[in-house]
Amino acid sequence: MVGEKSDKAKANKIKIIHSKRKLLQLRRKEELSHNIRYIEKVPVRIVMDKDFLKLRPSDSLVTLIESMSEEESSAVVVDDEDRLIGFVTMKDILHFFDPPRRHSIVGFGLLKRYSMTRATKVEDIMVTKPITINVNDDLGHAIRLMIETGKHHLPVVDEEGKVHGILEVKDIIRLIRLVSL
Repeated sequence: MVGEKSDKAKANKIKIIHSKRKLLQLRRKEELSHNIRYIEKVPVRIVMDKDFLKLRPSDSLVTLIESMSEEESSAVVVDDEDRLIGFVTMKDILHFFDPPRRHSIVGFGLLKRYSMTRATKVEDIMVTKPITINVNDDLGHAIRLMIETGKHHLPVVDEEGKVHGILEVKDIIRLIRLVSL
């Protein structure tokens, strides 16, 4: 009889501990849910990287590669008034080192594309119509755009096309880490 009572008491204590843990987990989920809703409303201009690599279309590919540090994963190509005219990511550079398939039908234009020299310019590899986000948009819009397009880097521009920064997935993840601590 005494053994049964102590077993029941232990079972009740374990139930209470599990209940408290579940309650704490629910509270944490609610807090995280609130923080994630908050993240959607954060303006892009607060999270974007304002210190980014700017290049001119006439810059050489060698200059581009030398300019990209380990941290840099993209470059914005601008005109003399800092308006966006192109965008280059490391992935775009890699595409130029992937030659055509052995049995592909290769035209002159394609062969010309793969004949890189020291004279190859940024304009030869840049994406001329990159997907962008407006400096006044919020992260909710940016996240949806990144998911829909599969892009990890978005140039941040204003109505005139002037570049203000670059928003990258890592910038958003950094913010999520901060608010979920």
